[in-house]
Amino acid sequence: MSANLNTTNNTNSTPSPVRFQLGQIYLTPGAQDTLEESGESAQTFINRHARLERGELSDEDHKENLFSVDKHLRIFSAFKTARDVKLWVITEADRSATTILLPSEY
Repeated sequence: MSANLNTTNNTNSTPSPVRFQLGQIYLTPGAQDTLEESGESAQTFINRHARLERGELSDEDHKENLFSVDKHLRIFSAFKTARDVKLWVITEADRSATTILLPSEY
């Protein structure tokens, strides 16, 4: 079961440019534990994903994301936490949901 994440920005944050719709945001139990252990917020990784940052993707995968934005294809990101644990962030092709998860939870 995954937790639904509230992505409301607080008044101290600067909005980041979002290049595509994210839909509902979900966080798997493993990703939640990993973020708590690293002291990082899910919002940081959502923002990076929404800006289409390359993160841990190959050149080919990053180019695929750039191509996919206006084609309604799945968008996939991979980032490492401060503790060097890889997280995946996946937005569904229909833009109904974005999930943060560990690769082992896929």
